[in-house]
Amino acid sequence: MTMLMTLTRLSLWNRRTTVLLALLSLSLGIALLLGIDHLRHQAKDSFRQTLSGTDLIVGPRGGQTNLLLYSVFQMGQPTSSLSPQAYTALANHPMVDWAVPISLGDSVRGFPVFATHWSYFEHYHYGQQQSLAFSAGRPFAATSDDEVVLGARVARELGLSLGDTMVVAHGSAGVSFTHHDDHPVTVVGVLEPTGTPVDRRVHMTLVAMESLHSGEGHSQAGHDHDHDHDHDHDHDHDHESSAAGLDAEPVSGNINAVLLGLKARPMVFALQRELNESRAEPMTALLPGVALTELWQLLAVAENLLYLISFLVLLATLAGMVTMLLASMKERQPELAVLRAIGAGAGTLFFLIELEVLLITLLSLVIGTVSLTVGLAVAQPWLASEFGLFIAINPLSLQTAYLMGGIVVLALLMGLVPALAAYRRGLAKGLNER
Repeated sequence: MTMLMTLTRLSLWNRRTTVLLALLSLSLGIALLLGIDHLRHQAKDSFRQTLSGTDLIVGPRGGQTNLLLYSVFQMGQPTSSLSPQAYTALANHPMVDWAVPISLGDSVRGFPVFATHWSYFEHYHYGQQQSLAFSAGRPFAATSDDEVVLGARVARELGLSLGDTMVVAHGSAGVSFTHHDDHPVTVVGVLEPTGTPVDRRVHMTLVAMESLHSGEGHSQAGHDHDHDHDHDHDHDHDHESSAAGLDAEPVSGNINAVLLGLKARPMVFALQRELNESRAEPMTALLPGVALTELWQLLAVAENLLYLISFLVLLATLAGMVTMLLASMKERQPELAVLRAIGAGAGTLFFLIELEVLLITLLSLVIGTVSLTVGLAVAQPWLASEFGLFIAINPLSLQTAYLMGGIVVLALLMGLVPALAAYRRGLAKGLNER
């Protein structure tokens, strides 16, 4: 076996230029297939981990997918909004335990502004019911019009820390139409990294959002609240014991979505039906898990098509490797003749070719995996900033191991063609010698 390995290595080195081309093309095909498989699983996991513990998401009447995308992932834009009265009715509904309003539409240097209620930091969960935590500072004051809390990625990329000021712009996705220069806001908190779109958000109160758009300056209440904030903030939490904290923060302006937690999970379908059939104000209520499933079903055709294309690319590169081995048979006649002369049988020639296929495939798997890892490391910030997807850099998993095993088996099966050709040549040569 050692001798066969040595012969295989020397044979490949003797044809290194051709082998290198086959190696590079196969590595590219493998990287593409493994990359698409990794991205589709990571994208699903990233979407699933973004929100947990929320029973319903309610927004203005429209498509469920669009509501899910803009309210949770900040992808797309809301086309309409709910009235403050609708939010008040939701927050005070007998089935509702808590309600967190969301208002969107502004940004800070490309990062979306997420206007909400202070209870967002209490009720928003991600992953396996994990709560938001602060790496520095505190939540914004309940009635503040000039305090913001930054997601981890915002703070890191913009180089901001506690006490820094920033200017909010009207518009999103890097397209800003109006800068609120007359109303700068101050960073009072930075969240721990979550690996979700929360890391890309600039959080402020609904009061602050309304103040920006109404052209009002800093409210005296906001400034008064800054003094001795820790005492007042504790008081706010004690005082705002209602489902949505309406006693301390009357909601005005437009609400683009509301996250709801119910007193009992079995009520969710009844409340969803009630809200979807509401005539007082048209609404759409969705279950996050169901909406995510529907989203992936919509994307299934494109996902499978992309997967099929990558598999065909891999198949084409494997076919190219087989063609290369077949084409080299004629120029390898002297080599094969020497092997036969020293006593190598037809079976030895068969295993020699299959071993070449195996070595090329294994090297391609290593090169393809390393190239994919480097590519993921480069693309990770872009995928996070543009699509809110947080993709793990390491593509290796149990699923990947199965896929790699399948690639090796497929390569060996396709390698039977040149291996059998070598076997026949060796067999014919042996018969001629007799």
